[in-house]
Amino acid sequence: MSATGKPRPPHLLVVVLALTCAAVLLFALPDKDRRGEEPCKGRVVASWTADKNSTAEFARYGDDGARTDDWSGGDGTHSVRLPDDRILWLFSDSYLGQVHPPPNLSGQPYSWRDQTAPFVRNSAVVMSPAGKLEQTLPAPLFPDPAPQQWRWPVAAQVEPRSPGSSEQVVRVLLWTRQAAPAPYIYGVPTATEVATLTLPDLRLEGITRILDQSTVQDPSRRVLYGTTAVFEDGFTYVYGGNDGKAARRPASHAYLARAPGGRLAEPKAWRYWDGDGWSTDADDARSVLGDGERKGVGSAFTVVRQDGNWVLFTMAAGTEGLRSIASYWSCAPHGPWRGPTRDFDPPLPEDAAPRQDVAAYNPQLHPDLGGDGLALSYDVNWLDAAPRVAESHINRNVSLYRPRFVRLRLAEPD
Repeated sequence: MSATGKPRPPHLLVVVLALTCAAVLLFALPDKDRRGEEPCKGRVVASWTADKNSTAEFARYGDDGARTDDWSGGDGTHSVRLPDDRILWLFSDSYLGQVHPPPNLSGQPYSWRDQTAPFVRNSAVVMSPAGKLEQTLPAPLFPDPAPQQWRWPVAAQVEPRSPGSSEQVVRVLLWTRQAAPAPYIYGVPTATEVATLTLPDLRLEGITRILDQSTVQDPSRRVLYGTTAVFEDGFTYVYGGNDGKAARRPASHAYLARAPGGRLAEPKAWRYWDGDGWSTDADDARSVLGDGERKGVGSAFTVVRQDGNWVLFTMAAGTEGLRSIASYWSCAPHGPWRGPTRDFDPPLPEDAAPRQDVAAYNPQLHPDLGGDGLALSYDVNWLDAAPRVAESHINRNVSLYRPRFVRLRLAEPD
């Protein structure tokens, strides 16, 4: 019956039902299906090889003693290709200064840096179009926002200064953290920011705060965005995560936001995935991946768009969390994510001993780095809860605090 009490015409009921079914199918199908294309079939790691050339280039540059104010080691490795084909490499905690060759002593077989080496919270190194590292920008590139606070650069994108503008700039996502007592030995998250660098000179023009999390009482629930970013269909998709449990967390949760191209530095342009769509309120954000136990992400992870698939790499959850890299795949940026797929253990420095005290972490993809396969970097550090102990080891062996690389070949799941 209709609202007027009259029988509804049979043909109208058919139309309503047809439209309803079409809407349900449209919502349920993967994004590729909505465009009339074949759905994605997934991508997993079919094989991998150590990328000794890329690893060696960072070792060469770090060991070069021609300058005493340049990069000699760091972690938090991210990269972005610039319009003139240079690559800007961004690092979080970094060492500058001179590296000394191994002395003729049996107890010190590694290149090393002394305890007076400058330490900064972030740095940037420029690679030539030919693939040679050639310049360290004045460091720190992003100044501390306040005492006991610092900025770690994460993902970066080249985009128009504003929508439709012919001028391009580099937008660098920043994590702001603040010193805190244990168990937060690496500080507590406070905010997501976006820095603007001019082109081609890479001068810092300004920093905009996108999302303040300092008022969230539980630091483990604060979400920082920018661990990885993918530009697709006019939007920059920005992934983030929380810290989960500060000590020995099994798995953190991943979150997703997006901004239209050219508007990454505008807080009001950001939208947050709320489980059903895109919300203007960051408090509505819902996790796109993570169960808090065996399924989830590390505090840093990376995503790439390939052959219609979204593929995510992270340190494996659980006891393998600082040994193995796992992956997930999805047909849409927000999931659902299938996985984790089979893990692989990236090689650690051959001269690191004892090896059980060395950790791999922070996998990051670098699609713009030339060569065969998909380039993935990972950082290496001494596994010790006491920062001073770890610092002593990485100064005695500088290879312990530099990015290392592998090349991945992805294929459809079996």
